[in-house]
Amino acid sequence: MVGPARPVFVLFGSSIVQFSFSNGGWGAILADVYARKFTFVDCGWRAMRWERTKADIILRGYLGWNSRRGVQVLEEVFPKDAAVQPSLVIVYFGGNDSMGSHSSGLGPHVPLPEYIENMRKIGTHLKSLSGKTRVIFLSNPPVNEEMIRCAQSPYISKIVRTNELCWQYSEACVKLCKEMDIKFVDMFNAIQKQDDWQTACFLTDGIHLSSEGSKILVAEIIKILKEADWKPSLYWKSMPTEFSEDSPFDLVASNGVSTINISNLTTHREIEWD
Repeated sequence: MVGPARPVFVLFGSSIVQFSFSNGGWGAILADVYARKFTFVDCGWRAMRWERTKADIILRGYLGWNSRRGVQVLEEVFPKDAAVQPSLVIVYFGGNDSMGSHSSGLGPHVPLPEYIENMRKIGTHLKSLSGKTRVIFLSNPPVNEEMIRCAQSPYISKIVRTNELCWQYSEACVKLCKEMDIKFVDMFNAIQKQDDWQTACFLTDGIHLSSEGSKILVAEIIKILKEADWKPSLYWKSMPTEFSEDSPFDLVASNGVSTINISNLTTHREIEWD
């Protein structure tokens, strides 16, 4: 077969990525939305045809990581000589970077200037993978400081996480994205603009997204994919449905003489995503 067999969406980052397939997380929601969606990829004039290629969501999330560790594994996770390059990479680092520094010099804290340069390196590398690789960065969400204090583990040194620090790193990420022409979700403001974000269950432990918080993030990601002028489009409603042809093996209609094609059925979803 000429050309890549299966384009992929890769979710890359720390625990907000690793946990994204758990408990109604945003990765699981995206996997459901794109379950049967594919694109046509131009195989070039020599092939004289197009390949039908399905989108899969691949998880590359690492609990407790910061941007420094993300840079260290870039070539391993995203080798430039890979036969198949991602169609989309969604990146999140920053929550651990923005933690207060520890007196020992250990821990995940990364100074803000270094965080910016690490994210620049990640963005530059991903954009260089192919002319069709698209990138979305996620900035820090806010934290619920009281929930963090209540959930403090006796086995971990005191965690310094504040909304002020999260905001600083979020703003730096957004500014960098604008500079590098990278699409982004400003998670800090997307969560905080909810009137009751501190009292409602948008965060599970004051740090990580709950299913409700994940719904906010998915809506923002889908909005980007819908509005982006990317070819081929990665917006799910613009993508054909795999094996969607009518079949005599479909469910029989109430008239008893025909079948009903349910390949695009979405009524199982709690939210009918735009």
